[in-house]
Amino acid sequence: MGERARTDVETISPDAWRLLRVAADFSQRDVEREIDEVMQAHISMLENGTRALSVERRRQLLDLYVAELAPEQVDALVEHF
Repeated sequence: MGERARTDVETISPDAWRLLRVAADFSQRDVEREIDEVMQAHISMLENGTRALSVERRRQLLDLYVAELAPEQVDALVEHF
């Protein structure tokens, strides 16, 4: 069984970011507590498509969510939303 390819954070839509967070059972405030220097407002703007975080920050965010989800869940949410 090979290693799983990393999801390209630049291809994730605002809706998929919101669904990933909710599926991983995080509130925006929870994320703020988990990742240094990311505020609830940053998450809100990312999920509304009005602002993008840096690639590094989006990778940290995705890693946080992926730790709580099955690979199939991540793939489905990123692909279909």
